[in-house]
Amino acid sequence: GVMKPVTAPDLTPVEDLERAILNLCIGINAATSELLELIREFDERVGWLKWGLENCAEWLAWRCDLSLATAREKVRVANALKDLPRITGAFREGRVSFSKVRAMTRVATPENEDYLLHIARNGTASHVEQMVRKDRKVCRVSDEAQERDRELTYYQDQDGMWIIKARLPPEAG
Repeated sequence: GVMKPVTAPDLTPVEDLERAILNLCIGINAATSELLELIREFDERVGWLKWGLENCAEWLAWRCDLSLATAREKVRVANALKDLPRITGAFREGRVSFSKVRAMTRVATPENEDYLLHIARNGTASHVEQMVRKDRKVCRVSDEAQERDRELTYYQDQDGMWIIKARLPPEAG
């Protein structure tokens, strides 16, 4: 059945609990933003190399007791935020959660940051995830078309020099 709220004169009012939870979440978001900034700097300065590890995610998983998948995602997001000042600012202020930032950084560019933040501020983390999935499908279709149009031609001229012409997607180029 439906749970009934517990009320008693000696209990903290539920509104105060709600306010405390929301304030703590804002603080956690801001602290997570700071953590990711430190991770990015540690990665850029190759701080993990002295331990003989392959990458920053391996160090983060080991030293901070994270799964490797979680560590990789934190490093990815940390590095993506470097070029996204508006999303970084909102995250630093605690106005958007790591869940939303993680989703936005999958498709964010300096040109679409404001649009993504509008979605993030007015929707749930689930809304942001859904919007990103739709955006990635559109990009994937475009990528597939680029893959089909790949081309490489090469031949030797009369001096024996190789002449090479390639048509590649931007990332491959």
